[in-house]
Amino acid sequence: MSGKIRTAMVLAAGLGTRMRPLTDAAPKALIPVAGRSLLDRVLDKLAAAGVTRAVVNVHHFADQVEAHLKGRTDLEILISDERAGLLDSGGGIQHARALLGDDPIFVANIDSLWIDGATPVLEALKAAWDPARMDLLLLLVARGNGTGFEGPQGFLMDAEGRLTHSISPDVVTPFANVGFGILKPQILDDQPRAGAFSIYPTWHRLQGEGRLYGTVMDAYWMHVGDPAAREAAETRLGARSG
Repeated sequence: MSGKIRTAMVLAAGLGTRMRPLTDAAPKALIPVAGRSLLDRVLDKLAAAGVTRAVVNVHHFADQVEAHLKGRTDLEILISDERAGLLDSGGGIQHARALLGDDPIFVANIDSLWIDGATPVLEALKAAWDPARMDLLLLLVARGNGTGFEGPQGFLMDAEGRLTHSISPDVVTPFANVGFGILKPQILDDQPRAGAFSIYPTWHRLQGEGRLYGTVMDAYWMHVGDPAAREAAETRLGARSG
């Protein structure tokens, strides 16, 4: 049984260099898309999925993010401060370890959007989570069912849902990571306690142990990585609401 997941790590500290000039005076997390910031759209999804506590890391225009988050009353918001230096995907989670607790958590990037269907994507993700078999479950999108799936890098998946990560230019992978998942915080216990590091080596370790899994979203994914992608997402979201 998947159980309830009440805590989320929201990765919002990035510089957003590809989103310039929009990020010259504001953090990427607060860039609006169809009238609502990227960060709020992610927090809305998490709250709807039953999350009650969100740990948000901050670096670029950190004061703006903190001030904005004071307006959220539906979630307990905790700040993981990276003003001293960006810590990358693994280091950011490790830095927030004391705030996250020991139970499985959602991990969420702030630049992935989608429009839910009859079954919300995060409900399907929770239903696929099996802590007896998995230490990390990544939310994937099928090639051709989203914007922002660039290059051949991504994942292969076997019949049981186990993943193999590929960065080979000679392998066109069928699935990409959309930047959401469920993980056990303990998977980083073998990594440095401080400093910047990528989560990729942990992916590869879990892959070798047969503990890295994926589930494919039944929705159209929008990676909002640059101003053109933002405009495309606004058009799609606006058409949906109009």
